[in-house]
Amino acid sequence: MHKKSLLCLLFCLLCFCVPAAAEDISFDTPITMTVNSTLIKMDTRPFLHKGTTFVPVRFVSEALGADSVTWDSQKDQAVIVHDGTTIVLPKGKKTAYVNGEAVSVDSGIILAQDRLFVPIRFVSENLGCQVDWIFDTYTVNIQKDGITVPLSMVGTRHYTDDEIYWLSKIIHAESQGEPMRGKIAVGNVILNRVASRDYPNTIYGVIFDRNHGVQFSPVLDGSIYQKPLGDSIIAAKRALEGEKVVGYCLFFFNPVTAQSQWIANNRTYYTTIRNHEFYL
Repeated sequence: MHKKSLLCLLFCLLCFCVPAAAEDISFDTPITMTVNSTLIKMDTRPFLHKGTTFVPVRFVSEALGADSVTWDSQKDQAVIVHDGTTIVLPKGKKTAYVNGEAVSVDSGIILAQDRLFVPIRFVSENLGCQVDWIFDTYTVNIQKDGITVPLSMVGTRHYTDDEIYWLSKIIHAESQGEPMRGKIAVGNVILNRVASRDYPNTIYGVIFDRNHGVQFSPVLDGSIYQKPLGDSIIAAKRALEGEKVVGYCLFFFNPVTAQSQWIANNRTYYTTIRNHEFYL
């Protein structure tokens, strides 16, 4: 074999052997964490990766009340101890050890932003907790008797589950097929109307406002009652948490499918995101 061909082969083998990095991890999905129905705040946001929710290992010791969480720098692994159970989590591996027995962790143990993140369901259940995923609000709900969340970790937020519910429904009904930025923009319009004195002061009230006729076609055709997909729930939470992409726009429409051009003729154009034009 020629030297050049051998070098190419070695390069290809190395590429296939390198472990997957955490570069594709996104912290843009707002995941709510609750322990015994208490909202948790963390200094580092949890993230979703391949359908699994990851939290920083510090969360386990503080929110779930583990006896200790230590870092073994020589072996690159976290060690969680609680009520006679010892969980060893080697960095970057897909095998953990519970009381010395190897247990598969398909989603892995991930280092991101210089923090070790662990699959919350795996750790919680091995500590005797019940874990539920609430899809409608993207919430991880952990239940276990005897856990008291420290006051320093008790969180608050300025929006309710009901607001997530209705905002995600109108986003889904109005922007199926639109990019995330376009979905957040639709959420922005709804929230801008809530803040305006010219419209009702609730998300539900804005969606079903009939002061000048039905405002949104999904209310007429019934699609407002469809179950939203996950990306619409994410967009709703990102909008509720203050992410703005269309400023103070109060109107949007699809110029191709709209039966009326009133918005274009009477309002100030702001921007276009794929199929929707947005107006102040």
